[in-house]
Amino acid sequence: MEPKEALGSVRDTLSARQVFGEPVERDGVTVIPAATVIGTGGGGGGSKSSGDGDEPVTGAGMGVGLFAWPSGAFEIREDRVTWRPTLDFTRILLAALGVVTALGLGGLAALHRGR
Repeated sequence: MEPKEALGSVRDTLSARQVFGEPVERDGVTVIPAATVIGTGGGGGGSKSSGDGDEPVTGAGMGVGLFAWPSGAFEIREDRVTWRPTLDFTRILLAALGVVTALGLGGLAALHRGR
């Protein structure tokens, strides 16, 4: 695959199609699902002479990383658009863990100062 084709593939992968799903319409209500998408990519190439006058050896490679999770959906009813967020249990648990850790570290610091 040529570098230009590869970059086009990355662009397609990290497009709005990854964020917004196909609209679903039922009973006069349209729902457009949405996701949070984080992506990155990288690549490189080079050549090296074999040292004995032969053709140089060339190579190239690339990679793409994509992380996505559902965020919610836009609900379109008549002339009104409403955002309906998803309940993200992972974020809730991480926030709770952060609070518990902070409280625990604060308690340990208080005990240490009291000695």
